[in-house]
Amino acid sequence: MTGLLPVDEALRRIIASAQTAEVETVPLATAGGRVLAADLLAKRQQPPFAASAMDGYAVRAADVVNVPVSLRLVGQSAAGHAFSGVLNAGEAVRIFTGAPVPEGADSVVVQENTVAGDGEVSIAQTIAFGRNIRKAGLDFDEGDLLLRAKRVLDPAALALAAAADHPTIDVVRKPRVAILATGDELVMPGEKYRPDQIISSNSFGLAQIIRQAGGHPIDIGIAEDRLDALSDALDRALNANADILVTLGGASVGDHDLVKPALAAKGMELDFWKIALRPGKPLMFGRLQDMKILGLPGNPVSSLICAHIFLMPLIHAMLGLPHVQDLRPALLATDMGANDQRQDYVRARITKAPGGHLVATPFPVQDSSMLKFLAEANGLIVREPHAAAATAGSTCDVMMLR
Repeated sequence: MTGLLPVDEALRRIIASAQTAEVETVPLATAGGRVLAADLLAKRQQPPFAASAMDGYAVRAADVVNVPVSLRLVGQSAAGHAFSGVLNAGEAVRIFTGAPVPEGADSVVVQENTVAGDGEVSIAQTIAFGRNIRKAGLDFDEGDLLLRAKRVLDPAALALAAAADHPTIDVVRKPRVAILATGDELVMPGEKYRPDQIISSNSFGLAQIIRQAGGHPIDIGIAEDRLDALSDALDRALNANADILVTLGGASVGDHDLVKPALAAKGMELDFWKIALRPGKPLMFGRLQDMKILGLPGNPVSSLICAHIFLMPLIHAMLGLPHVQDLRPALLATDMGANDQRQDYVRARITKAPGGHLVATPFPVQDSSMLKFLAEANGLIVREPHAAAATAGSTCDVMMLR
């Protein structure tokens, strides 16, 4: 096990290699979940006029100092249909929530404190100057900084950008991530297969991880265990202008593990190969021209866990987002033995105890080919290299998957 690169160092190198992708302009309607490329300023004032916060009557506060009082009703103001005149002393305008406050009015009496008659309205309660009116620019003024660059455009951010009159928005381009599965044993779901073949599954889970991280997955298929087939697949990834190529399998040391030599023949600059990680020791990272290469193990669990640990932070870095290691404390539900030289990511079910703390229950079998337990797991227990045996009830770190 000597010479294996520590997980933290491997992750540091991967993130350090990233360059933020270029900017593109997209319709606001399609910008959900994208990363804002530049600070967003308001193009207008919001609200653009003084607006009523209630249904009632627009009045002059000076006219309702002594109540009860009757005011002459001279019109109405509704949202999108403003009263066009000027409110004078002794007058009132029927007004609805969101409607512009007429010129001359300075307050709104709520309708519960009024009685409408024939051409007039009786006011039963005095009101303070400016009451029930949203001032023009209450939310923001033209030119105000509303959203800072690198903000992920969530529902509130999208609504704010729309209110500020931005039909399009500048975002960081989604990193293009090519996915290449390798192996003579692989067939796609639904295809005919021989008794010695298995269904290719990794690429489907990997594509969703890429989407969740903010990238654009490009499936370039399955390459057979031949150098010419791998070379053709690498050309497809380059021709697709992929920012990252993720290979699945073929990066170990067996006679049929040809991904590394195929990449070397194309001129890949290798950064590292093999890390002190379980599952996922035969992980490879390098560069082919401008394309990052992340070689993941072929075992489904290994590839998906490695994607959570390394690929998601790489995509985030290319989007200009900081890496945040979200480890949470939990209590072990069972005893765990001592760990060896590799950092271990143990599939577990994470629950919340009545007291509010998290409880981590590891699955009894951790074989890296078993997807069922990964699908049931909502977190990983992270154990440092050479961690001592731990008893039930002791504290551990967990990484949430969902």
